[in-house]
Amino acid sequence: MNDGDHLPVAILAGGLATRLYPDTRQIPKAMLTVAGKPFIAHQIRLLAGQGYRRVVMCIGYLGEQIVDFLGDGSAFGVDIAYSREAPDNLLGTGGALRQALDLLGDSFMILYGDSYLPAPFGPAETHFRASGALGLMTVFRNEGRWDTSNTLFRDGRIIRYAKSRPTPDMHYIDYGLGGFRREALARYEAGARFDLAEVYATLAEQGNLAGFEVTERFYEIGSRQGLAETDAFLSR
Repeated sequence: MNDGDHLPVAILAGGLATRLYPDTRQIPKAMLTVAGKPFIAHQIRLLAGQGYRRVVMCIGYLGEQIVDFLGDGSAFGVDIAYSREAPDNLLGTGGALRQALDLLGDSFMILYGDSYLPAPFGPAETHFRASGALGLMTVFRNEGRWDTSNTLFRDGRIIRYAKSRPTPDMHYIDYGLGGFRREALARYEAGARFDLAEVYATLAEQGNLAGFEVTERFYEIGSRQGLAETDAFLSR
C-alpha cells in the first residue's frame, strides 16, 4: 500500500486520565513524557513511519496543549486536523469519534490516545477494507496477562465483545487499533455521550465486526504500571 493510499487515523485523546492524577491535572495524558518525549510524539512518528499521512486528533481536556505541540503535523510528516470536545462536556470515546466524522470521511482507522502498538497497521487496514464489515477490531490473545480479556474471537470473527462483563470463554483483548465505516457511528445522535465499547459490542452482536489477530503485545500509559513498561520499551 502506497503512502497516499492509507485511510485517515483518528486518535482519541480527550479524556481526563483520572487514574494518573495528580500528574494529569495540569497536562493531558497524551503529553506525558515517555522515553524523553511527549507520548503523542511516539504515536505520530509510529504512524508516519508506516506511511499514514492524515491524522485527526480528538481532543478535550487540556487539549490545546496537544495543538500547541503538534501544530498542523508538518514537523512530523503528517497532516493533522482537530476535533474539539468542550472540557466540561466530554462525550466519551464513541461520542468524540461521532463528532469527528466530517473530518474522517467514509472509512477510517482509530487509535486510543494512550496506546503504543508495535504490530504493523497495514495488514489490519487491508483486512478491514476487504471485509465489507462496518467495523474492525484487532485482537491479541491476552489470556488475562496485561488486562482483562474481553473478546470472544473465533474463526476470524468477533463473536462477542464485553468490556465490562467478560466471560470465561474470552481469551482475547481489544488491541487498540480499530477501523470503522462512517455508517457505524452516524447512526448515533450527534452530541450524544457514549463509549466506543458500545459500538463494538453492537456491531459484534449484528455480525458486522471483522476481527484481525496480531501477535505483538500492546503497551499503554493509562496506568502507572503501563506507563513504566511503555517508558522502558520505548527507551530501548
